[in-house]
Amino acid sequence: MRYRIDDINEEIAWHPAAFAERCEAEYDERVKRAADEIAANVDRSPVILLSGPSGAGKTTTAKRIEDELDRMGLECHTVSMDNYFKTIDPRTAPRTPEGDIDFESPKMLDMELLNEHFEALREHREIKIPYFMFTRQKRSASQFTRLKLKDNEVAIFEGIHALNDEITDRNPDAFGLYISAMAEYELEGGEVWRPEWTRLLRRVVRDNNFRGSDAKFTMSLWENVMRGERAHITPYIHKAKVKVDSTVAYELPLLRNKALPLLSDIEEGMPGYDEISMLAPFIEEFRPMPDEYCPAQSLLREFIGGGIYEY
Repeated sequence: MRYRIDDINEEIAWHPAAFAERCEAEYDERVKRAADEIAANVDRSPVILLSGPSGAGKTTTAKRIEDELDRMGLECHTVSMDNYFKTIDPRTAPRTPEGDIDFESPKMLDMELLNEHFEALREHREIKIPYFMFTRQKRSASQFTRLKLKDNEVAIFEGIHALNDEITDRNPDAFGLYISAMAEYELEGGEVWRPEWTRLLRRVVRDNNFRGSDAKFTMSLWENVMRGERAHITPYIHKAKVKVDSTVAYELPLLRNKALPLLSDIEEGMPGYDEISMLAPFIEEFRPMPDEYCPAQSLLREFIGGGIYEY
């Protein structure tokens, strides 16, 4: 999908409420189609493997799909695969080229336990979902969540490594789902906004709103995030039975005024400066979109706040 910035600016100038409503309806339709495909696969497996890169909107999309499945009579449970992180041993943990612990690596996950749990769920046996304490970088010895699926229940396992061969090869009937912002935006002269910039903008705004991180910190991590994406996510996209574009067409006008002041802190010589110097003038081309037109159930509320879902 490719949008023309001039067309978007014209829509916002003349009928922003109707434009936002139409954009949300387009996203809703993608979610509904994914839910329909999942429902059709339930007889083969109750497990859904949801993957996507950073800033893709995986969490909200999983919740929206859960809502759709509930309306179809399928009770849905969403599980974060982050809870399957192994207790971190600094001596053996995977490292980035810079020497930091590589949280993007699939070696951080307890793949054996995940696969055991998928088999148990298919056989309607109870599992104990672990709880990973990120502040202490270890798995809790006492906290866990019990889960046992009935015939009309499914489980969405959401994580960046959900489509990794170590999982999909052992669970071929599980439903693979890939979520990401995929749309491009084009200026009149032919210059194109890349989809990964949408995800970066989402993350800069979200990190500032909910994680107390400024743009300098987010950009210091971004290179490794993209490196992990190329190494551990992109090679497995083909394993997805359905791909959902999480772009909401009016989101860049919505994020514009929130992101630009944050990006202005990135100075020459800082990590990400070259990328920011390319995208910042581009985003200035969008006419601002007020928050009031963004509904509470929108995926965009995952990043700007004020939504109906808890994260």
